[in-house]
Amino acid sequence: MPQVTIYTTTYCPYCVRAKDLLKRKGAAYTEISAEDDDVRAAMIVKAGGQRTVPQIFIGETHVGGCDDLYALDKAGKLDALLAA
Repeated sequence: MPQVTIYTTTYCPYCVRAKDLLKRKGAAYTEISAEDDDVRAAMIVKAGGQRTVPQIFIGETHVGGCDDLYALDKAGKLDALLAA
C-alpha cells in the first residue's frame, strides 16, 4: 500500500471528511498540519499551486482535495490507487 499524506488544518470540515473516507477505506495516512506558514508554503509548491486544504497525496500521485478524493471513490478508482 502506498504512503498516503494529507495536509490539513484543525478547523477544516473538508479535512475531516477526507480523513473519514480514508479511514473507512482502511488506509493509514500521515497527517501534516498546514497551519505553519513554512509548511503551507511547501504544500503549495508540492501541490502545484493549490492553496486549499486538504491536499492529499497517494504515493507520488497528487489527488487534490476532498472533493477530488470522493470523486475518485465514486468513479471506482480510489481502491486501486490505494492498493497500488
